[in-house]
Amino acid sequence: MGTEFQSKPPIPLVGHVITDDSMGLKQGISMQPINYNKVIKLLTDQHSVNLFERHMHSLQRLVKHYQAGFLIKDLVQVFKILNVCADRIQDNKQYIQPMLDILKICSKPFLKEKSSDEVAYSQIVVESISQLGYLMRVPSREVRLQLAKTLLSLYNRTQKKQEVRDHKPASSKYNMIMVERSDVAETLVKSLALLEDDVEVKLCILDVLQHLSAFSNVNCNKMLAAEAASRVCSRMNDPDPSGKLIFTSLEILWNLLENGDENDVAKQLNSYVCINALKEAFSQQMTSGFSHYDRQLRNDLLVISTLIATKCPDAPFIETGYAKQLILFATFQEVRSHNALVRHLKLSTNTEDFELKTMLINILAVLSKDSAFVPLLVEGHVLLGLFSYVRANENASQPQEWSPAQFEEIQLQAMSVLCTLSPLCVHDYMTCQGNTRLLLQLEWCVGKEDFAGHGNAYHGEGGRGNKRAQMRYCLHMMRSMVSIGSDAVNQDLVDQGAINQLLDILLSASHSESNDDFIDVEMQCDMLFIMSVICEKDMHRKELFNDKGVKVLLQYMRTNPDKLARGLGHHRLILATVDCIWCCVIGAYMNEDAFLEGQGLFLLLDLLETSAKNMHNLLIGCLLDLCENPKSVAHMMAWRGKKDCTIANLLVQIWREEEKAIGVSRDETGRIADTSKPLMGTLQEQAGVTSLPANCPSQSIVDVSENMRAKIYALFCKIGFEDLPGLSAEDHVSLCIIERYLDFKQGEVWKEIHTELEQESVRPVTPDQEALAIIERATEEIASQVSDTQTDLLDAKEQQDLLDEQEMYAEIRENHRQKEKSLKKWDDYVARTSNYNLLKEVKSSQDQAIEDSRLEADYIESGTFHGTELSNLQTTTYQGRNIAVDSTPLELTGTSPILAHIEKDKDRGVTLRDRSAVFIPSEA
Repeated sequence: MGTEFQSKPPIPLVGHVITDDSMGLKQGISMQPINYNKVIKLLTDQHSVNLFERHMHSLQRLVKHYQAGFLIKDLVQVFKILNVCADRIQDNKQYIQPMLDILKICSKPFLKEKSSDEVAYSQIVVESISQLGYLMRVPSREVRLQLAKTLLSLYNRTQKKQEVRDHKPASSKYNMIMVERSDVAETLVKSLALLEDDVEVKLCILDVLQHLSAFSNVNCNKMLAAEAASRVCSRMNDPDPSGKLIFTSLEILWNLLENGDENDVAKQLNSYVCINALKEAFSQQMTSGFSHYDRQLRNDLLVISTLIATKCPDAPFIETGYAKQLILFATFQEVRSHNALVRHLKLSTNTEDFELKTMLINILAVLSKDSAFVPLLVEGHVLLGLFSYVRANENASQPQEWSPAQFEEIQLQAMSVLCTLSPLCVHDYMTCQGNTRLLLQLEWCVGKEDFAGHGNAYHGEGGRGNKRAQMRYCLHMMRSMVSIGSDAVNQDLVDQGAINQLLDILLSASHSESNDDFIDVEMQCDMLFIMSVICEKDMHRKELFNDKGVKVLLQYMRTNPDKLARGLGHHRLILATVDCIWCCVIGAYMNEDAFLEGQGLFLLLDLLETSAKNMHNLLIGCLLDLCENPKSVAHMMAWRGKKDCTIANLLVQIWREEEKAIGVSRDETGRIADTSKPLMGTLQEQAGVTSLPANCPSQSIVDVSENMRAKIYALFCKIGFEDLPGLSAEDHVSLCIIERYLDFKQGEVWKEIHTELEQESVRPVTPDQEALAIIERATEEIASQVSDTQTDLLDAKEQQDLLDEQEMYAEIRENHRQKEKSLKKWDDYVARTSNYNLLKEVKSSQDQAIEDSRLEADYIESGTFHGTELSNLQTTTYQGRNIAVDSTPLELTGTSPILAHIEKDKDRGVTLRDRSAVFIPSEA
């Protein structure tokens, strides 16, 4: 029987695919691709090169189909077409319009088919954007303007809305990165040379450069590589009816300063042409600008000029006349001038004019680095103009005058600049009676006049509600003037009573209970420094310093050491105090005696013991000069520091630290390791001996001034080398070297002389040769003797240590012997109390010992003898009326106390305290 299979009917298949496009779901412009190769061939083929109408039709068709933007992958062909059109514009103007249309499309974001197109074609995009810059060569005004618009559109942070089917526009961030990687910024800077006659196009290109440099360090560096600062600055004064040229040029310069290298900008502007351009622009804005915009532009020009003067001190400000012009504008309000530039010029009290005034004063200090600027300062009476601000402040002002806050800020700025200019113009300073003005201002600062500073700006720091800012810069000026060492200035200060005035202020400050901040400490340091310079070389001025000054210094020497680590500058105050002691006290016997009576020497030694190493040199030098007074040595020997440290011990410690720092060859015990160079350090040894002119010190001589060993040796010469208390064996080892320091140094110098003569191939005469050999041999012998002495000292110390060790062991043994005796005594006591027979034997022995101790025993048998011993007593202790009984603790016996009344024993006459506690042992 056969089986029949019935087949299933076939499933019908759909003959088409439904897409989003067919259903109308896609939005945006549809791209219709065009064969770029055919267009390029039409433009370049020799058979169709002259078919201009077909060229126009093909280019119009290209623009029509790609009006939404070009694909990233097609940019190579697009820019080939652009370059062909650019090359033909000069012969045929018909290509201008198609080229403009293509450039307009290029201003739109490039399109990508895949997300990876941005990375895959990044180099093509960079080169294409670079080609946009190269198209500036096209001699067409319209093309250049469109190029500027295209680049502005590409380098824009805002994303344009662009919807294209099957394509996505590149992000604005991507476009900006591609622009930065290209060299379009550098190309545009170089193209400025082609645009000198076309102001409108030039402004557009400058606007593009301003946008490119606004936020990008990369673009700024590329622009600076093309000397953008110099090119822009040199042409910013070109004729421009709109007035935008100078503004845009300054914006570019500001962007280069903020985002580029300031040094490169300053170097590019450091030329006669650029400085002259800045001068003309600034003069024009000063004399002809009245609007808020003009005043801001003027101030920007001055800031750029200040930056150039700061970075390039050799900039031609003087050669161009710019410096003289700046002096005129800075002082025309205070010093009368008939110059036409300032005849009708007035400054108001608005913010821009106030900033101008402060910047004009500031640039004077910057330009003063050039010595050729000083004659211009004298000629312009700059000091007279600035000193007009060194006067007492007022709390109110007239309508056309600076407000109190503005005047204070200008005043402090002027005083700060005077600190720089006054030392350069000493004659003008004396002519203006500078010292008198400063002392009067200082007197006003410490007076009780009602004035509260505003404390604005940098120079007004810490001066809000007080006069500290004025006082601070007043002292700065005095410090600057005394630092130049002019006898006329210093004597005038003394004649005006500066020493007494400063001492009064310091005396009040040193006894103040309020906590000083860094400004107070700085002012006190300045006052101490001023007096140090004034009194340093004049005995009469030191006498004017007198006891009042000594009290001030002693008060500062007692400063709490904890303040040195607070970071407020108290370490500077201590250094200034020590320097003032050196200059104002030492050398005047009355001051020295007052200083010693106030325990000043003890305070110096305490500071030397606790201070940092970098202060030791100054302190030891001060102590050394103070030791010229015979009374000082006794004070030094009487001083005791921490852990009973003496002056000799302290100096030896500093000597060892100094030798360790300079790398002198010593063994582990401090002995001389190499007798041929007992003092030579590592640096001196590495430098070696070289032939030097007679006026140049050798390494051995330089070593004397570079470390403290010579001063320590000189101090030991004052206090002596023998019978010094507080020295250990190690200290004596180092003291042996200190004592021979001068001999070793002399030998070192002679050895250098001998070596230099050998290097110069000079043979001394025979007697000199023998003398050099004897000196060298004697130095080594002295070093050997010192080394032997050091060895003896160390051996003696070792023997002493052994004796001390034996004594310690003997003491330990004695302590153990006493303990053994105590244990044996306890054992005997336990045996007597435990064994009655042993107790009787001990008692018998005790009685026999008593009998044997008597010299004569006959009197015992006499009738008048009365014995003192108690009969039938079974103890070995000597009895008295009161007996101390050692009882077993209750915790061990487990008994309880029974209180009972004890009556008086009338027969024996013994009375016990009523209600005493009696303990009855329990039976076993």
